Amino acid sequence: MKSLVLAEKPSVGKDLGRVLNCRPRGRGYMEGDKYVVTWALGHLVTLAEPETYDAKFKHWKLNYLPMLPEKMKLKVIKQTSQQFRTVKSLLQRKDISEVIIATDAGREGELVARWIIMLGGWKKKAMKRLWISSQTDSAIKDGFANLKPSQNYDNLFHAAVGRAEADWLVGLNVTRALTCKFDARLNAGRVQTPTLALIVNREEVIKKFVPVKFWKLNALCTGFIASWQDQKGNDRIFEKGKADGLLTRLKGKNAIVTSVTKKAKSESAPLAYDLTELQRDANRRYGMSAKDTLHHTQMLYERYKLVTYPRTDSRYITKDMVPTLGQRLQQVAKAGYSRKAQPLLQQELKPTSRFVNDAKVSDHHAIIPTEIPVHLNLLSNDERKIYDLIVKRFITVLYPPYKYEKIVILLEIEKETFRTTGRIVKELGWRAVSVVMKDDDDEEDSSRSIPELSKGQTVKVNDLKLVASQTKPPSHYTEATLLTAMENPGKFIEDEELRDSIKSGGLGTPATRADIIEKIIKGYYVERIGKQMVPTAKAFELIRLVPETLKHPELTAEWEKRLGKIAAGEENKNRFISDIRQNTMDLVNKIKASEFKFTITNLSKEKCPICGKPMMKFTGKFVCSDRKCGHETGAEKGTGMRTGRKSKKDRQMDRQLVSRFGKQKQQEETLGDLFDL
Repeated sequence: MKSLVLAEKPSVGKDLGRVLNCRPRGRGYMEGDKYVVTWALGHLVTLAEPETYDAKFKHWKLNYLPMLPEKMKLKVIKQTSQQFRTVKSLLQRKDISEVIIATDAGREGELVARWIIMLGGWKKKAMKRLWISSQTDSAIKDGFANLKPSQNYDNLFHAAVGRAEADWLVGLNVTRALTCKFDARLNAGRVQTPTLALIVNREEVIKKFVPVKFWKLNALCTGFIASWQDQKGNDRIFEKGKADGLLTRLKGKNAIVTSVTKKAKSESAPLAYDLTELQRDANRRYGMSAKDTLHHTQMLYERYKLVTYPRTDSRYITKDMVPTLGQRLQQVAKAGYSRKAQPLLQQELKPTSRFVNDAKVSDHHAIIPTEIPVHLNLLSNDERKIYDLIVKRFITVLYPPYKYEKIVILLEIEKETFRTTGRIVKELGWRAVSVVMKDDDDEEDSSRSIPELSKGQTVKVNDLKLVASQTKPPSHYTEATLLTAMENPGKFIEDEELRDSIKSGGLGTPATRADIIEKIIKGYYVERIGKQMVPTAKAFELIRLVPETLKHPELTAEWEKRLGKIAAGEENKNRFISDIRQNTMDLVNKIKASEFKFTITNLSKEKCPICGKPMMKFTGKFVCSDRKCGHETGAEKGTGMRTGRKSKKDRQMDRQLVSRFGKQKQQEETLGDLFDL
């Protein structure tokens, strides 16, 4: 008898097969003496479309909503049905005695495997789970030597099903309700919509912002600059007359040191990377999108085996991994990081709880390099950039703290207070090998050196200058700052318990946030302008029209809190879905009762070459304003002219296609495009 191993992707399956001494035997699987290894292509099975439950749901009509099937059905995804048939035939082989689930070790990976096994007709009870965080040969061998009972992950599967069914109920019903009610291609979901609301709200603050002019008075001394401040410590002067008066009265006078405060400071190395932090840094440094960062990291994990599992929300490792750190360092040292790694290799590694903390590792540990040899010449330019970030952060976290002495000096000129700060570096520690990248919104900490001064000392003021400035609005979101807001949306939640529950989840998961960002861009709700994420007129309209509940992160916070309880066996999935059904009815009824109208504010003079309706203008795109048509046309950068004009014959054929199929166009969306998976 043999064991059937089910992986999530062909690349992973083939690696498992190689390690398990299997050889290709047929299309879509490998076989050896003890194991048969096959794979999915991501999801092979999904929730069935609405029309599966009732033929009337083929038509998008408001009075057919809400759609609330009593029991959710599964279906094979048509595009990958051939591979499903392969897996199903293997599941039904008489010589297969057990199934080993080897999909990605997480909530969605569990869903991928269990749905395939259920629809594949597996009748035997024997199932085990491979749970690993690295694709190296040693990790695979160790994982198969320590397989887990599949029952250990039943609750994780129930949580995954609860999430999927809830997204189906809310996403499809709300999307259809909005589209039918307002006759526009609008879609919404419990992650996408509050994320979009963050961007729209930020844009509204920026548009309404009125700058206020202010002045700072700086004393230029030898070796440092001191700034005037009032009794409350404020250094901005909002009255020009007051600023001029101070300048006139203090000009030409020297300063007396009234206070010198020194305090020893220690700054620990930044934590290792989880996926979100890696995506942030790649966006800050290289302008790389979250989606591209995930793709390149996944390649480093699957194809090259150079890094550990990327879709992680942990920035720590477990104690049992400490003995492997030296070997990992040796490999990266050979790959060109010797100068940074050698000081660590010359001593015994004693990482602290800043890096090693079993309690803070759930499904997977932080993203770190593996211990296999590195061949950088095989990597693409972008893959090398991501690998470089991961390696440098890994080395950095093993270095000792950066130690310095912070100095705050207060001076007095004619009884007016001036302040300057600086630092004296004692030990460079981790800063000898790394710098921390910051967002535009982050305030820079003063790191200026400063001369030795003592209390009572007279300091010559070389010049006194007024520096004019003005208050600034908050910056537009970049992908880096948006990921931060999605990861930590608690400040937008008033309920303290919900605010605490979302700390461990946020909007979406590390694995799905990139797709959410791409989805709102693909839907013409947001445009990338440089690094900035700028909402379109369509985004403002959607946020105005959508029910209030969906605009705020409380819904996701409540879901994540309850899904976490389901995964822990503390709540029943059916009770959760029952509440979701009620929420769905409430949302649909609110949309039906809405008195709002959808208004298109970005119409251009261009006419749709298919239906003749006005085209909506986006950066680099024209999109037909008629949702039943939805034709898209590219635009030359910096012009309003369409590119790629079709011949008269082609346009006639397009009109015929629209006439026949235009009314069903919106129905051809996949479930994943319609709501937040």
